[in-house]
Amino acid sequence: MSTWLPPEEDPRPQGKPVGELATYAEYLAYHRLTLQLKCEGLTPEQLAQRSVPPSTLSLLGLVRHLAYVEHHWFVRVAQQSDEESLFLKADDRDADFTGAVGTQECVDEAFGALRLQIARADEWLDVLDDTDLGRELPHGSGSISIRELLVHMIEEYARHNGHADLLRECIDGRTGD
Repeated sequence: MSTWLPPEEDPRPQGKPVGELATYAEYLAYHRLTLQLKCEGLTPEQLAQRSVPPSTLSLLGLVRHLAYVEHHWFVRVAQQSDEESLFLKADDRDADFTGAVGTQECVDEAFGALRLQIARADEWLDVLDDTDLGRELPHGSGSISIRELLVHMIEEYARHNGHADLLRECIDGRTGD
């Protein structure tokens, strides 16, 4: 497998973070940028290209899904907001994927939503320090620590970046990390 970009052109963070929170933040930033890199240079139709029927999985669907996930965990759970979920519909719990259509409008909406939710999450994270990581946040009938939330987000991106690798390879043969 070849690398996605020459090391000198790779915009993803690869430093030596100091502290637990800084480590989580760097891994999250790395995986967020990886998804964006996997989508670069593709047309709206290519971004919306689905994997294998009957799956609705596509790169554009992943972007919409991760905007939803960012919003869910960092706004609805972490900040206890009652804002409506992004891209979901009462009659279609997979609307983040099924609504991913190959139009420039859909692409702009998806990437705009992802950028906005990342900015909102980063704004919330910027006021935390390592001592906050064990703090419990209400979630469902229980709670989740900020540490668990961050590890879950890293895992969510890492898993979906694996999907993005395969989707991109099917679209144009491009492989790499």
